[in-house]
Amino acid sequence: MDTKEWLVINALPGMGALRIHQLVARRPRWPEGWLAVLPSNAANALRLWLEHPERSPLQQQVEASIAWQQSGPGRHILHRHHPAWPALLDEIDDPPAVLWAQGDLSALEGPKLAMVGTRKPTSEGSANAQGFARELARRGWCVVSGMALGVDGIAQRAALSAGGSSIAVLGCGVDVIYPARHRDLHEQLSQIPGGLLLSEHPPGTVARPAFFPRRNRIVTGLSLGTLVVEATEKSGSLVSARLALEQGKELFALPGSLHNIQAQGCLYLLRNGATLVRHIDDMLEELQQWASTFLPPPAVEQQVPAAGADKCEPLPDTLLHDLSGTPTPIDVLVQATGESVSGCQQRLLMLELDGWVAQQAGGWVRLPRP
Repeated sequence: MDTKEWLVINALPGMGALRIHQLVARRPRWPEGWLAVLPSNAANALRLWLEHPERSPLQQQVEASIAWQQSGPGRHILHRHHPAWPALLDEIDDPPAVLWAQGDLSALEGPKLAMVGTRKPTSEGSANAQGFARELARRGWCVVSGMALGVDGIAQRAALSAGGSSIAVLGCGVDVIYPARHRDLHEQLSQIPGGLLLSEHPPGTVARPAFFPRRNRIVTGLSLGTLVVEATEKSGSLVSARLALEQGKELFALPGSLHNIQAQGCLYLLRNGATLVRHIDDMLEELQQWASTFLPPPAVEQQVPAAGADKCEPLPDTLLHDLSGTPTPIDVLVQATGESVSGCQQRLLMLELDGWVAQQAGGWVRLPRP
């Protein structure tokens, strides 16, 4: 079957991803086999398109997608018979029949890990998202997420800035910028090497609330595992976590403070069997079962600590070792360093001027490096 035929199957009335997948498993011949197994309304719509395409409403949808594909560079329509189709998607119960893609298809080639989390991360959560995404990129992994505000966008920007690859699965058409604040990230994913936008919705489709939980199955389906960086107990990231487990994928979570609301979802996942992650190798060890097929050759790399600090950059003051994204009171720093209060405050002031630390309610925090 070619692209036009898959577009028609995808647009048939009364059909959905699950039903199409179930029919595909029966391997019907085109078009007679499909006409025989489709429900009557879908079969009638297909028959009309086959015999009189000019009278079929399906033809308009097909022509619109083909016109979009041909109107600019880096535009693709993926389906099961396309050479770039990600085989992992065929292992989930309801893979999309068609994916509209914009960007660099080479992002689909290597091993992929989903990174998800809250839209309002703490400074520690932001640092962790940056640090883990950069290290994954350096080790040849592609970061998959949903281009949402917060952890998603932070992780995807970090992967691209490290020279790696990142895939954003959207709950709208690939040409629709949502959220609007991520216009620059949308452009990066569309235009720079290693960036790719994917959607199961045709170009021009506006974002709808119901689309976002559905797109999460593609985020986790493309990936060998899912890392939850920070999440509240009612976070949408827990939907992704559940989907990853249902798909038989590895689920990872970063630990956090008992007093951090944004860490409660991760603590819940850890209590219920998710793998606790301190650094990149905690995940890669769990994924060794996929080594022969998906993983890149092992490389000697430094571990990324949970605070997400970039070890390639020398620290200007050893005081930074005692700071993280969680506020640390000055008296704790004095006790840990053996420094006087005035001496400790002077060192913190110099670090603050250089953008390494900031004072917040409850103490001092270490800031993520750009």
